[in-house]
Amino acid sequence: MSFDIFVCRFENGEPTRLDMGAAHEVLDPFAVERDPRTNFLQIRTADGEEAGVFLSSSDNITFNRIGGGGIMDLLAVLLRRLDAVLVVPGGPTMIQRDEDRARLPAALRDEWAVVVAHTGAEIYRAIRAS
Repeated sequence: MSFDIFVCRFENGEPTRLDMGAAHEVLDPFAVERDPRTNFLQIRTADGEEAGVFLSSSDNITFNRIGGGGIMDLLAVLLRRLDAVLVVPGGPTMIQRDEDRARLPAALRDEWAVVVAHTGAEIYRAIRAS
């Protein structure tokens, strides 16, 4: 998939900071290339799947050129660790728990599909269905 998806965290409908230290703990073991000037990581999972990751903002992490299941599994781990949601422009917003809906901005909650997804397979299915 060559489009961008975003890992974000919200409180009371407003973007809030992500724990970038925790994000690096999850992602760094999979980094095969880095550009510290742009906060870019090229990650590769054990099954050889890759994605580009930009950690250039305190309130979102951008994934692009995403491989398949291995990257989705890693995304599921990252979302749990950061207590975050996955925003797919033009597609669903994926949350960890149904009660997370209340934390989303009204536009995401009311105008787009919101899906509870716990695993990489669930994330992959929700993206493919959109």
